[in-house]
Amino acid sequence: MFTGLIEETGKLIEKLKAGDGYQLTFSGAKVMDDLEIGSSISVNGTCLTVVKKDSQTFTVDAIEETLKKTNLGSLNNNDKVNLERPLKADSRLGGHFVLGHVDTTGKIVEIKELTSSHFITISFPEEFKAYLIYVGSVAIDGVSMTVAELGDNTFSIGVIPHTWEETIFSAKKRGDTVNLEFDVLGKYVERIMQGKAVNTGIINNG
Repeated sequence: MFTGLIEETGKLIEKLKAGDGYQLTFSGAKVMDDLEIGSSISVNGTCLTVVKKDSQTFTVDAIEETLKKTNLGSLNNNDKVNLERPLKADSRLGGHFVLGHVDTTGKIVEIKELTSSHFITISFPEEFKAYLIYVGSVAIDGVSMTVAELGDNTFSIGVIPHTWEETIFSAKKRGDTVNLEFDVLGKYVERIMQGKAVNTGIINNG
């Protein structure tokens, strides 16, 4: 479980083919403090398991299924990534509950530089529209953000200077892909409503 509050940006150091996936090695600083082999870590919003580490780098396996849903396979050496360790039980929840289970990727269609912020518009597969609401939460490359505008298959966010500088948002450009994880509460609501619809159908047929 994560919060969507990025601790630092790391860098891809090595990308090795491993079957249908990749073994990825990243550099880090803050996150290395209590990271161990077997630890979970969020890389661009994707929950991965540390399989190797030293004092300055850690390595994870990105399997085929992960590559299908995320932008990790398109990373190149020296690309920056957002890093966050899991939420501790005694920590404040400053963002929202982020599981690290990326739903799909979106594409940046516009970045506007405003007086004191940036406004980013992202397209996404229309089948996920039910999970987005105006001023609702969404994790973008692991960053907890609030939906400022919502279109048919696009949504927009406002990015304050701190978030812009402390995440990989500042390196993004039009056409880049981003990992999207929609709010888990919306998924549970959908599941409950589907269950009610099925139960109602059974009662009516009886």
